[in-house]
Amino acid sequence: MYYAWLENPKSVHKIRGHHVAQLDPLGILDADLDSFVPSDLITTIDKLGFYGLHESDLDKVFQLPTTTFIGGNENSLSLREIIKRLENTYCQHIGLEFMFINDVEQCQWIRQKFETPGVMKFTNEEKRTLLARLVRSMRFEDFLARKWSSEKRFGLEGCEVMIPALKTIIDKSSEMGIEYVIMGMPHRGRLNVLANVIRKELEQIFCQFDPKLEAADEGSGDVKYHLGMYHERINRATNKKITLSLMANPSHLEAVDPVVQGKTKAEQFYRGDTAGKKVMSILLHGDAAFAGQGVVYETFHLSDLPSYTTNGTIHVVVNNQIGFTTDPRMARSSPYPTDVARVVNAPIFHVNADDPEAVMYVCSVAAEWRNTFNKDVVVDLVCYRRRGHNEMDEPMFTQPLMYKQIHKQVPVLKKYADKLIADGTVTLQEFEEEIAKYDRICEEAYTRSKDNKILHIKHWLDSPWPGFFNVDGEPKSMSCPPTGISEDLLTHIGNVASSVPVKDFKIHSGLSRILRARLEMTKNRVVDWALAEYMAFGSFLKEGIHVRLSGQDVERGTFSHRHHVLHDQEVDKRTCVPMNHLWEQQAPYTVCNSSLSEYGVLGFELGFAMASPNALVCWEAQFGDFHNTAQCIIDQFISSGQAKWVRHNGIVLLLPHGMEGMGPEHSSARPERFLQMSNDDSDAYPEFSEQFEVSQLYECNWIVVNCSTPANYFHVLRRQILLPFRKPLIVLTPKSLLRHPEAKSSFDEMVSGTTFQRVIPENGLAAQAPHEVKRVIFCTGKVYYDLVKERKNQDLEKQVAITRLEQISPFPFDLLKEELEKYPGADLVWCQEEHKNSGYYDYVKPRFRTIVNHTRPIWYVGREPAAAAATGNKNTHLVSLRRFLDTAFNLEAFEGKTF
Repeated sequence: MYYAWLENPKSVHKIRGHHVAQLDPLGILDADLDSFVPSDLITTIDKLGFYGLHESDLDKVFQLPTTTFIGGNENSLSLREIIKRLENTYCQHIGLEFMFINDVEQCQWIRQKFETPGVMKFTNEEKRTLLARLVRSMRFEDFLARKWSSEKRFGLEGCEVMIPALKTIIDKSSEMGIEYVIMGMPHRGRLNVLANVIRKELEQIFCQFDPKLEAADEGSGDVKYHLGMYHERINRATNKKITLSLMANPSHLEAVDPVVQGKTKAEQFYRGDTAGKKVMSILLHGDAAFAGQGVVYETFHLSDLPSYTTNGTIHVVVNNQIGFTTDPRMARSSPYPTDVARVVNAPIFHVNADDPEAVMYVCSVAAEWRNTFNKDVVVDLVCYRRRGHNEMDEPMFTQPLMYKQIHKQVPVLKKYADKLIADGTVTLQEFEEEIAKYDRICEEAYTRSKDNKILHIKHWLDSPWPGFFNVDGEPKSMSCPPTGISEDLLTHIGNVASSVPVKDFKIHSGLSRILRARLEMTKNRVVDWALAEYMAFGSFLKEGIHVRLSGQDVERGTFSHRHHVLHDQEVDKRTCVPMNHLWEQQAPYTVCNSSLSEYGVLGFELGFAMASPNALVCWEAQFGDFHNTAQCIIDQFISSGQAKWVRHNGIVLLLPHGMEGMGPEHSSARPERFLQMSNDDSDAYPEFSEQFEVSQLYECNWIVVNCSTPANYFHVLRRQILLPFRKPLIVLTPKSLLRHPEAKSSFDEMVSGTTFQRVIPENGLAAQAPHEVKRVIFCTGKVYYDLVKERKNQDLEKQVAITRLEQISPFPFDLLKEELEKYPGADLVWCQEEHKNSGYYDYVKPRFRTIVNHTRPIWYVGREPAAAAATGNKNTHLVSLRRFLDTAFNLEAFEGKTF
C-alpha cells in the first residue's frame, strides 16, 4: 500500500499538498477558497490508516521508487523521514500545482526542482543581494510616503518582494540568453518597478509628483502610474546587455496582456527568434483581475497558437487576497485566482511572499521552466496590501479584521534582515549602511527633480523606433509620395495571385474558377476588391515591408473572396501561400486565422504593430460590428494611445460594413463611434496649404475611410506605409461590393503617379454643366452604387451630381470646398444607407456647415433613427431603401422646409 501511495502519479502530497501549505503571510486566510484538508493527506498520525499503515511503520525503512527525488543520493528512507521531506517540499511556504499537466517529463522536471534535498540553499552573497534589493524596494515606497503622503501612488507595501522576484527572473533569463524582456503590469507597484527594475532615473519619477510641473505640448499625457518605459542597460548579475520595456497601459486591468504578447511576438519575429530564446514577456497581475477579467483567458489561449505564441510567458500574480474592497469569496468561484492558467497546462507555483528565499527560488525555477519547455508558468505571490486600494482609501470600512492583522504585521524587510543578522550573514551596521546609502540616492534625486520644470512624455516612450523620426521625434518630412506602382509590378502580382506556385498541388475546382477569373482580370488590366488588396500587400513585400493579416477566417476571407492560403485537396494540412512566392528576395507575408477572440487578438495585433513602423499590420473583424467586443482596445489604446503616451501606431482595422438586409448584427461597423472619437474640430475652418492633406493626417488621432473603389482601397493601404508617420487606419470594407460588377478599377487608377482620392467628385454629365445642377448628393461607400443606378433610371444625370467622400476623417475640407463652390445653385444633400442616429450624418453636417459659413443647409436623406443598427426583415429593408432613394431624387423634397 505504501508503494501505491508514493509511486502513484496522483500522489496526494504532490497533487494536493498546496491545500495545507502555509501561504498566507497574515496567517488568517487560506490562499484557496476550498479551505479544507484532504482526508487522504497524511497530516496527522491517525491518517496513516487510510493507506493501511500504522504508527509502528513510521520508523521502517523503505526502498524509494525511481519516480521520486526526495532521497537525493539515498535509495531508502524511513517512512517518518519520507513524510517529513514531502511535507517540507509541498506543504510549507511553497504550494505547487502541476500534477494536472499531462506530460510526464514536465512533471518529473518540476518534482526534481523541488523535491531534491538542499535545492533551496543560497550562498551568503545571494542572500546579501536579496537583502539589498528588498531595501531598495521598501525604502523607495517609504520615501514616497514621507515626501508625498497625500498622493496616490499605488504602492507595493505588503509585496515588496516583487522587486527582487522580478530581478531574479530577469537575471536567470539573461543568464540563459534572453536579451529583451517586455513587461506588462497594473498600477500597483509600477513606480517601484520603473525605479528598481527598469532603472528609470529617480528624479524623472519624483518630478511627476510636482503639481507645478508643466506638460510639454506633445500630447495630453497620462497619470504617472500608467506610463511605460524602454531602457537598455548591462545586467549586473550576468554582465550581459539587457533591454527592458514596460508597456504603458490604461486603468483597465489586464487589457495590456495581449498587447505585450503581440509586441513580444513581433520582436521575436524581426530577430528570427522562432524559439523565444532572445525575447520574452513577463506579465504581472492582481489576484482579483487575474480571476475576473476575460481577456486573461483570451490571452492564455493565444499562447500555443503558431502565429501568436511567444514561446512561454512568466506570469507573476501579486495576490493581495483582496480586490479593492471585495473579498476573494465574492470575487471568484475557483479555489485560487490562478486557476485560469490550468487551461493551458501551465504549472502554478504559490509562494508565501514573506519568505523571500522561497520566492527567489520559485522565480528562478519559473525562468528555467520557460527556457526549457517554452510554455507559460504562473508565480502566485501570496501577500497582503498594507494600505487601501490607494493611499487615500480606508480599508477598515470593509476588511476590519484583515487590517487589524496587517497593522501588526512585521514588514518582510525587517523579518529577513533579522534572520540574516542572527545567522551572521550581515551585521546590523552593514544593514543600516545599505538603508542609508539608498536613502541618500533618493534624497539626491529628489533635489535634482526640483530642476525639472517640464514633463516630456517622450522620455517615457515604451516602443521607440530608432531612425524613423528625426532626433526630436518629429517626422522627417510633411509629404507623401504617390502611392501608385508600375504596371509591370501590377501584372506580375496579378499573375502570381492567379497561380499555384507549388508543383503537384491539387486545389478545389471552385478555386480554380476564381484563379482563372483573376488571371482574366489581370489580362484586361482590371482589379476587383480582393485583387487590389493582393497588389497592395504584394507591392510592400517587394519593398521589404512585412505584411501581417490576422483575424477570424482571414485566410479564406469571411466572404470567400480572399483565398490567400490554398489547401491541397488530396494531402491533409498541405498548404501554399502564393504571396510568399512573388520574388526570391522579399519580405515574408503572414496571414493567420485567429482564435475566436476580438479583444485579445486586436490587442495582440496592436502590440505587434508597435514594434516597428516598417510593417503593415491588419486586423479584420469577421463582421464589422464584432469590433465592439474589443472596444476597450479601441478606446484606451488605438484612439488615444498617441495623445496619452506619444506612441505612434499604424495598425489597420478592416471592418466589413453595409446595409444589405442581413439583420441588425451583420450590417453596421458603427462608423459613428469612430467618428465621434476623432479629434478634428467641426467648427474650426482650417487654413489650406500645399501640405494640408498630410499635416491634417499628422494632427488627427486616426483615419476613417469608406472606399467605393478597389483602386482607392489599394491606395489607402499603400499610403499607410508611405506616410512619414503612423496613424491607425479604420477601413469600412465592403461585402456585396466584393463581387459587384461595377466595383472594379482599371490599372490606370493604380499605376505610378496615381494617389489615394480623399474625395471622388462627380465626373459625368452634371460636372460638365455645374450651374444647371439642381442637387449635389454627398455620400460614402456602397450606397453610391444604389444612387447611380437610381439616377440613371430617373434620367437625372444632368440635374443631380453625386460626390463620394472616401476619407471621412480627418474631414477633407479643402476638396469639399471646391465641390460646394462648383455647384452654387444646388441643394446640398447627405445621403447614407445607415439610420440617421448612426453612420456619418452627425459628423459631416457641422463640418459642411463650417465650409459654407452656415449659409446653406445640408439636408439628410437616409433611414430614420432606430435603436437597432438594421432591420431583420428583408422586405422592410427594401422598402426603406426605396423610400430614401425616392427622397434623394425628388428635387422638390425640401422646398418650403426650414433647416
